[in-house]
Amino acid sequence: MKLKKIHNSNELKIYVADKSMSLKIPYFEGGVSAGFPSPAEDYMDGKLDLNNLLINNPSSTYYVRVVGDSMKNAGIISGDLLVVDRSLEITNNCIVVAFLDGEFTVKRIKKTTNKMFLQPENSNYKAIEITEEMDFELFGVVAHAIHHFI
Repeated sequence: MKLKKIHNSNELKIYVADKSMSLKIPYFEGGVSAGFPSPAEDYMDGKLDLNNLLINNPSSTYYVRVVGDSMKNAGIISGDLLVVDRSLEITNNCIVVAFLDGEFTVKRIKKTTNKMFLQPENSNYKAIEITEEMDFELFGVVAHAIHHFI
């Protein structure tokens, strides 16, 4: 994946998706055991291109680098790279990137009969009720989160 930065804010760094490069890495179809180990080389099924796996709609997909901990209970932490697709339908409980009063943020959408909220996944933060007075735009659905362990 090649990243080209297009925006930087306090919460998110946004990059465009570029599928022009291909990087195929070994792929093991059978999965990996969380119990007793097995020799992986016997099960290698070929090569996998992460661009093809993670990006269905290149023209509407971009990457976002997360800054902050408001989504940690959803498994999204500071430094994670999110794959965001603007072509996906925004539904109740999905995780989205939104523009709110001059800043980008990542939160879960919560809809009620006549209200909508941006819900953090960390009890240290409060839900934000979206009102007509706010400068608000939804920028896409988080399709994948790439989390670094080291």
